[in-house]
Amino acid sequence: MGAEKALLALAGRPLIGHVVERLRPQVAELFINANGDAARFQGLGCAVVADEAGAELAGPLSGVSAAIAFARRRGFSLLATAPCDAPFLPRDLVARLAAAMAATGAPVAVAESARGLEPMFALWRERATSEIAAEFARGEASPRAVMARLGAVRVVFTPDDAFANLNSREDFAAAEARMADPRYRADRARRAFDN
Repeated sequence: MGAEKALLALAGRPLIGHVVERLRPQVAELFINANGDAARFQGLGCAVVADEAGAELAGPLSGVSAAIAFARRRGFSLLATAPCDAPFLPRDLVARLAAAMAATGAPVAVAESARGLEPMFALWRERATSEIAAEFARGEASPRAVMARLGAVRVVFTPDDAFANLNSREDFAAAEARMADPRYRADRARRAFDN
């Protein structure tokens, strides 16, 4: 898209800002996994965690590994993940994943929509790090593979457009139109009032 997607403007602010707004009330602490100059995210009020030095495989699983390690150092045993390009993620994402994890004892809980598994919308226990390391050792970097090996519990969410990733200018235009809808604005205002 010609620029870093997380920082592209959507409804007057960076795309990632919308994700931060939805996720922040759901977690005790929010941080961003990104490599490069952390200063580009300074306006979001989140620590920035880079992939671990010497990570042999790039990609989402490398970020999950670094984030779990950072969370552990901060005293957390669970890590919720969401991609930076999903501005409509469910407002009850973490609560529902945590409930499923508590009910089953699974080391990972992951969202599932009508489109299938949504692997970056997940809740990870700290103990998943050993399986992630084993996946790297096998030369794999797939969150789906790790989740399968760990027996992740799936949590079905509807509607599935909550997991829409913005990957094109057309996606951004559709998201802007959705945010301009009076019903969306009214819901956002009501939630701000409730908080």
